[in-house]
Amino acid sequence: METEIPRRKPHPPKKEATRSITYRLPAKIVEELETEAMQKNISHNVLVKQVLEKYLVWDRFADKIGIIPVPKKILETMGANFDWVQINQVIESIKPVIKESVMFMKGKYDLKRCIETLEDYMRASGMLSDHRVEGSLHHFVIQHHLGVKWSLFTEQLLKEIFAEFLPEQKIKCQTTESTVIATIALGSDFSEHDY
Repeated sequence: METEIPRRKPHPPKKEATRSITYRLPAKIVEELETEAMQKNISHNVLVKQVLEKYLVWDRFADKIGIIPVPKKILETMGANFDWVQINQVIESIKPVIKESVMFMKGKYDLKRCIETLEDYMRASGMLSDHRVEGSLHHFVIQHHLGVKWSLFTEQLLKEIFAEFLPEQKIKCQTTESTVIATIALGSDFSEHDY
């Protein structure tokens, strides 16, 4: 019997109705956009679309929910000194913040909206994440490069989030210094973008 190879979870179709509009921008902004698009090897249109999508999905909410940018080095240093008690204290203190943020940003608090919000956060903060499906198993891959204590933090946070919504489900985690893979059976038709 052949084993199924995990496939990446498809995100909502990108074929959307479009409209052409014109904005008048200062020349300096246009020049910066052109330079950035060239460095990323994408069109100006794609870059502007990415910037606007990030604003609409995350940035417009960040100030309202109290998100502030923190340099990665500070998080690395803080995490290096965490012990298990402190990890759990931080998780207990941020769980209500996550719930309030999801409710504010998505209009309701459930597993799908919670996962989607966490994905939005990771994308906005530059962390790598992926969602792969293997039959009924869903693999949530998070790569943060912040050290082993942040991996333990991430693993425990994911376990608690899934336990809140699916208390009978077991979640299995594989953890390294910079990566966490959380695996849970959610069914082959589960999509965090379909609510």
